[in-house]
Amino acid sequence: MSDEASALAAFGYELGILKRIRRAGWWQAGVRDPESVAEHSMRVAQLAGLLAAEEGADPARAAYLALWHDTQETRTGDLPHTARPYLTKPDPREITADQTAKLPERAKNSVREAVAEYEAAETPESRCARDADKLEMLLQAVEYRDIGVARVQEWINSALKGISTETGRRVAEVAVELSPMTWRG
Repeated sequence: MSDEASALAAFGYELGILKRIRRAGWWQAGVRDPESVAEHSMRVAQLAGLLAAEEGADPARAAYLALWHDTQETRTGDLPHTARPYLTKPDPREITADQTAKLPERAKNSVREAVAEYEAAETPESRCARDADKLEMLLQAVEYRDIGVARVQEWINSALKGISTETGRRVAEVAVELSPMTWRG
């Protein structure tokens, strides 16, 4: 068995933890069983690709950045915003460096570069991925609101403030008004 294959398999198992980590902030809104970090990341990646296509950026690159944006939570868990005053937020690039230390060189560099680009927020693709993260939170908040969770407005407001692309802003404005039950048209 090769060391490279073992490292990739081990990292694959670590990434599986994201399926079991719940988005903790929603518990404070009264959501009993919030979505997992993996579920969140999947829709973020899909939205990032769509936003990038509309913004004239590379959809595949934006989606790839989005796929890696929360993978560090296998080591930290999902920390709600209320924890921020008590903790120093770890640098995602440092966590990613530790997570990928044993990976083969090309895989390691691919993941590290994606996380660094996402965190720097300087490319059109990274801005689309970051907007997709906010937009996904907004959509989730509206979905929870639609099933009767009352305390989601601060998530909606936070998302609206954090979106920077023109396409992201337009989608967010419509999403707040559109019921998830009417999406089929």
